[in-house]
Amino acid sequence: MSRFIFCRGAIVAIALALNLATAHAADSVGVLDTAKIEQLTGLKGSFSKEENVFKVSKPRSDVKIQVDKWPMPTFMGLTSWAAFTPAHNGQAMMMGDTVVLEDEVNPAMSAALNAGLEVTALHNHFFFDQPKVYFMHISGVGSVGQLATGVKKVYDKIAEIRAAHSMPATAFLGMIASDNKITPAPLEAVFGMKGQINNGMFKVAIGREAKMHGIVVANQMGVNTWAAFAGSDDEAVVDGDFAMLEDELQAILKAMRAEDINIVAIHQHMTHEQPRYLFLHYWGKGKAADLATAIKKVLSVQANLRK
Repeated sequence: MSRFIFCRGAIVAIALALNLATAHAADSVGVLDTAKIEQLTGLKGSFSKEENVFKVSKPRSDVKIQVDKWPMPTFMGLTSWAAFTPAHNGQAMMMGDTVVLEDEVNPAMSAALNAGLEVTALHNHFFFDQPKVYFMHISGVGSVGQLATGVKKVYDKIAEIRAAHSMPATAFLGMIASDNKITPAPLEAVFGMKGQINNGMFKVAIGREAKMHGIVVANQMGVNTWAAFAGSDDEAVVDGDFAMLEDELQAILKAMRAEDINIVAIHQHMTHEQPRYLFLHYWGKGKAADLATAIKKVLSVQANLRK
């Protein structure tokens, strides 16, 4: 009988502990301050009771955009938005998609990164769009104040650019020499490796490795980081691709933008690979040696993450 009473008491104690743990977990996921989100973003939002998500949106009606020679209504996919949901310990999670024109992409990205947000993708949604439209996906976990303020800074940076120039720019600042005459030796010294030379252009490639369907894929199969230089030593352009793991993306973006290298795409090249790789495409203008030094700095940041 005493054993039965003991077991029964133990079961009751365990049940009470589970109930308390469940209650604590429920309490740790707070309620969104939707009024604060509206106040800080300057936008009215809507609440989804089913998903416990509060969403603000901002149609890109400031620039007339045509897709396939058709005037595109903002309802058809030209609206920036940010959605908030409660996270644990009084924090919130935010995810969003931001409509950006070409000359807005990198300033808006820097605004997001400087505000503590993450940038998770950059790509197009349309073909034959005039002017060309990109979509920058953002996210973050933190206080409602931090996240909503970060979203506002991104939107304000876009508005600032359009207020200064009503029509998007058609080129990045800086010149590219018409004749390709890159001197390889200084760039090889920066990268610490030999490069490929082709008609006055220069390129280095650094392979990484993954597995797809149990088969090893590496440098020659496209799992690589590369940088190609053209123009002259004083008026050069560098373009390339960074192969990176998901945990490397934010640090590489910050390092790139700190060196004033423009990001032009963030996406995947493969499916079912292990580990999962993302690819970042970039474009920079300036002196060839300075550009090489900038890319080398980003490579060093990536190398430190892999230690």
